[in-house]
Amino acid sequence: MENPVFELNMFGRNYEQELRPLIRAFYKDAEFIVSHEEADDDEAMMAVSEGLLSTDGGQEYTLNLILMQDWFRMRLLHDGEPVGEASESVVDSERKAFRNRVARALYQILSQETGSTLPWGILTGVRPTKQVYEAFENGISEEEIHRYMKEEYLCSEEKWNVSRTVSTRELELLREMDYRNGYSIYIGIPFCPTTCHYCSFTSYPLGVYGKYANDYLDALEKEMAYAATCFPNRKLSTVYIGGGTPTALNEAQLERLLTMVQTYLPMENCCEYTVEAGRPDSITREKLEIMKRLGVTRISINPQTMQQRTLDLIGRRHTVEQIREAFAMAREVGHDNINMDIIIGLTGETPEDVADTLEEIGKLNPDSLTVHTLAVKRAARLNTEKERYAGLEATGVSEMLQKTVDYAAKENYLPYYLYRQKNMAENLENVGYARKGFEGLYNILIMEEKQTILALGAGATSKYVFYGEDRIERTENVKSLKDYIERIDEMIERKRAFIEANGEDLFGGEAWT
Repeated sequence: MENPVFELNMFGRNYEQELRPLIRAFYKDAEFIVSHEEADDDEAMMAVSEGLLSTDGGQEYTLNLILMQDWFRMRLLHDGEPVGEASESVVDSERKAFRNRVARALYQILSQETGSTLPWGILTGVRPTKQVYEAFENGISEEEIHRYMKEEYLCSEEKWNVSRTVSTRELELLREMDYRNGYSIYIGIPFCPTTCHYCSFTSYPLGVYGKYANDYLDALEKEMAYAATCFPNRKLSTVYIGGGTPTALNEAQLERLLTMVQTYLPMENCCEYTVEAGRPDSITREKLEIMKRLGVTRISINPQTMQQRTLDLIGRRHTVEQIREAFAMAREVGHDNINMDIIIGLTGETPEDVADTLEEIGKLNPDSLTVHTLAVKRAARLNTEKERYAGLEATGVSEMLQKTVDYAAKENYLPYYLYRQKNMAENLENVGYARKGFEGLYNILIMEEKQTILALGAGATSKYVFYGEDRIERTENVKSLKDYIERIDEMIERKRAFIEANGEDLFGGEAWT
């Protein structure tokens, strides 16, 4: 259905943010008109609820909801005719439990209206495995977690199985590292050779913005020197340099960046040091040698697809052969932990294209494989220039995902982390696979929000994990490249002020200075 309009009329509690993503999981292009009126008197609302629920707002779909402290009623109308309704008295009115009851009721109505189900049920968030991980961590039995995921969230058997596998692997890996007494650092390099049409990350095409690269490194060096002083009694666990495309920097700039890491950061206890080499057209033998010589332990070379027509269509200005050449060079130089990313659901692709991509990647034999499901963000060119790509939507994305699952199992790759994004094709997920010993630890730490991560660079967001408080706080750097360069002292002050105010709580009352 093309851009259905949903009018959400809420009386009582305002659940707009909870309900929008669930509706969009069934109708990905849904647009919304929202109204909300406060209502405190349960008895009065019960008396007038029938009239309120019957109100037809005149839109294609009208969802009328009354959400009181311990009961709710809802009715969905399509072109003025009721197509589903639900009501329930809620003994436990705690917000999360109430929200889930409302979501389950709406899910059943939308599922009946569309004739479809969602593999993750009412789970619409970024981290659907986090609850499973924490339940295992707290000693809850597998049987009880399984029942909870199925009954509370309507999670399918398939997604329960992948959640269980990922969570148990994450637990095994994190037990081997003292993450609570450490921290990690993310370094963002916002330059790219060109901007891919599906991308909305903070990135700047090198041809236009390359003149700022040295100034950017000047500012980054200042922030890095400060970051090295933040937690002197804590061990640095992992370092991840992403972007953008870090290898978009020229050889001298890349060497400067990696030398800065070795100069300022306490790398002696660092168990993983990753650089996203990313685009094959940004990789040279000299850059690979620089990374190897300066201690990088893990790199990513990301084809996204091995279909040349797709690469051309999405603005990846490199060839399939360049992917093969870059990978072979990396192996020759001595890189022995290489990840490759692919995206399923790319413009114009079919399950057969994905099968061919997997076959070609199999010939390269990377140590880990990350499978992303296309999520088109608002600012991406695939969204802002929809008319250019009309009729070229991918078909059979769920089948594509299954092919990656089968391939990973056949090639002895185990799933070890999973996350989701808004507007993902067919409401699916991103999964990281790796052979044992080649998992990306930073990926687990950031996705399960298990460790404080200081983030440096334009558009970077630091996350501070307060153990025992179920609390995560953030400090953000400005996204603009020029603003970051000009306001670097302000970015440093944001971190300094936060850490000074929260340092003891951050580490459970232990000394942090």
